[in-house]
Amino acid sequence: MKHFLRVLAQLLVFLYCKCLWRGLKFVIRKLTGRCELQRICYNNKPGARRTLKIESSLKCSKHELLQSAINIHPDSVEKTIDDIMSLKKINPDTNPQLGISLQACLLQIVGYRNLVVEVEKLRREPYACENPAHEEMLMKLWKELRPDSPLSGRISKQWCEIGFQGNDPKTDFRGMGLLGLHNLLYFAEHDKATALQVLHDSLQPKHRSDPSDNPFEWFLLYSFAIVGINITDLAYSLLVSGALKTHLYNVAPEMPSLVHFQQTFCYLMQEFHRFWIEEDPRDIMEFNCVRTKFHKHVLKQLKNPDMALCPHFTASDLHLVNL
Repeated sequence: MKHFLRVLAQLLVFLYCKCLWRGLKFVIRKLTGRCELQRICYNNKPGARRTLKIESSLKCSKHELLQSAINIHPDSVEKTIDDIMSLKKINPDTNPQLGISLQACLLQIVGYRNLVVEVEKLRREPYACENPAHEEMLMKLWKELRPDSPLSGRISKQWCEIGFQGNDPKTDFRGMGLLGLHNLLYFAEHDKATALQVLHDSLQPKHRSDPSDNPFEWFLLYSFAIVGINITDLAYSLLVSGALKTHLYNVAPEMPSLVHFQQTFCYLMQEFHRFWIEEDPRDIMEFNCVRTKFHKHVLKQLKNPDMALCPHFTASDLHLVNL
């Protein structure tokens, strides 16, 4: 009985709040002469703060046209905006900026959705030794990270020098598929100085600082490639959960793309490296604990609607736009 009353009370509160909110919106529109979409676009600067509010408004709308706007094809954005303007009885000639603002928001929203699909497709594609394109990417990764050390063979212990676990990197890509390789190669090619520095640091032996440990025992910082695949998993989870919307809506003026995701991976690799050193773990066995703390740290940053990651990248190099 108590459970029934609790559920009934929650239902009544929900209905009351829903009706109250709609009534409040009606009153505000009558007082300001603007619908909610207009108020959001005119009162918020371009970026995540504005786009997240537009996305929420469309999702919560009682009109099917507005609800479906977040799931349209990018080619249908302009027509959808025209339909919205018509539905809201807004004259585009006297409100030209509204159409421009809505277009930017919708492109970001549908672009993010498409990016999730593209990233998921790469994650699900397994590494195949018989695929020449896969093999070419892997060999290119070695050349970028070890330009002065020719690889003795496709199966070689040398792979451990860039942080793979065994003689054949193929087995390490099982969790993240081709997405892990794509990210590592992008890091090595487009943020090469940072990638080489992180790799160099990861190979430096570290003395155990705990007096209770064997004073002559040393260990490597961590395995570069394995950590890269793990950080790919972290970036993927941020993307799928929607946490990356804050960042991507702030750096992509229109549709977020795979390049934006890969730039984010580069940033996370560099920041995790710093975080790992600051945490000063006893050994690699504490990796999961440090990773969890780092994940929470990034999530906290992304709660700020004005947050944009990748500060060490320049707009001219990586086509980022600070909105």
